Amino acid sequence: MAANFDELIQRYNVAAPRYTSYPTVPYWDPKTWNTDHWIEHVWTQYVATAAQGISLYIHLPFCERLCTYCGCNTRITRDHSVETPYVDAVLKEWFLYRNYLGLPKIPIRELHLGGGTPTFFAPKQLERLVQGLLYGSRTTRNTEFSFEAHPANTTTEHLQVLHKLGFKRLSLGIQDFDERVQKIINRRQTEADVHRVMDQARQIGYTSINFDLIYGLPLQTPEGVQATVEKVVAMQPDRISFYSYAHVPWMKPGQRRYTEADLPAGKAKLDLYLLGKKRIVDAGYMDVGMDHFALPGDALWKAASDGHLHRNFMGYTDRYTPLLIGLGVSSISDSWTAFAQNVKAVEEYQALLTAGVLPVFKGHQLSPEDLVIRRHILDIMCFGTTSLDTDISAVARILERMKPLEHDGLVVREGNRITVSELGKSFLRNICMAFDERLHHTRHELPLFSQAV
Repeated sequence: MAANFDELIQRYNVAAPRYTSYPTVPYWDPKTWNTDHWIEHVWTQYVATAAQGISLYIHLPFCERLCTYCGCNTRITRDHSVETPYVDAVLKEWFLYRNYLGLPKIPIRELHLGGGTPTFFAPKQLERLVQGLLYGSRTTRNTEFSFEAHPANTTTEHLQVLHKLGFKRLSLGIQDFDERVQKIINRRQTEADVHRVMDQARQIGYTSINFDLIYGLPLQTPEGVQATVEKVVAMQPDRISFYSYAHVPWMKPGQRRYTEADLPAGKAKLDLYLLGKKRIVDAGYMDVGMDHFALPGDALWKAASDGHLHRNFMGYTDRYTPLLIGLGVSSISDSWTAFAQNVKAVEEYQALLTAGVLPVFKGHQLSPEDLVIRRHILDIMCFGTTSLDTDISAVARILERMKPLEHDGLVVREGNRITVSELGKSFLRNICMAFDERLHHTRHELPLFSQAV
């Protein structure tokens, strides 16, 4: 290896996408896309793969308080009268898609409620939402329903109502138990909150519980991260997501509550990840991807073991569904051959649907080269290896960009096969950048992504 670990961190700590898709959103080409084309892609993919069912992602953007670390599209309010019109709008959007598909009993394989804070909504509103989505549809044999929950406001009724509707998996946003960190990121929940929700969920019958943790937050210390991870593994959630904090204050002004001086950066940040990861793995969790861990027996563990792991806009998942339809403000849909994103403002979203207009405002139609590169990046992210035995002009350029990664011991090359080394797992985003033709061919003057390390 040509450099020591500290030198590698300095070299590769650059702005990099998270690669939940390819091309990444800033590099979508508007010239390739319009709403009519998007509907054609949805229809074509649905007809081709209807037997597998579709995935639905519902974005529920409302939160009562702003967590300053958050990079999601949110609307902060304590006015719960927003719930009814928003649910009405989402159901109108789904009705438009159902009309475009034009077939009865649309099979739903996966349904996920994300946010924002889904548990901002009253249980009765969530029940109305899910019942409306399922009306005129059917679930597949191996369907999976899941939702994101804030430990401080998730009630027994939330858990009971959603379980009755078919939800068996939930994800709890923990982030960090250190009170100093919680205060500066404006995130408040206690260990007692988490224990309560988890115990109730287990008793009701939820079979998979995920905890979200974040490393690199302001004021985090090795001792604090160690204490948080110790508490988490003692609770034994089925999955743990250990995300890198994305510091993008030019996009999320709430992050200006603190400065870069408050953040662990570079080696200090990576050390927090390695510290937490070691304890998670030592507790019996399998490292299934860049930032996801699962206990033996969990569906994500099985997918990683069987070679069926997939990655989409929600992160790693145990299943690949060719058609993902996103409903709600800012939601992104994926037909594999094209992407579409909804408008980001609640008022515009509701007004378009009142007028009977699908609320998409941008997207991308993947070229043949895009599709090949997308598969390579997905294979690297999910399986740690890919073979460039493909007939695209980009191969020579990709291999050239691999040379410094190979020299630094991040990848191993055997002919056209690229394999991520154990060291390279800490630099996965950098490795994927070597495949990213659109990133290398297009330059933006403004920053787009958080740092890779």
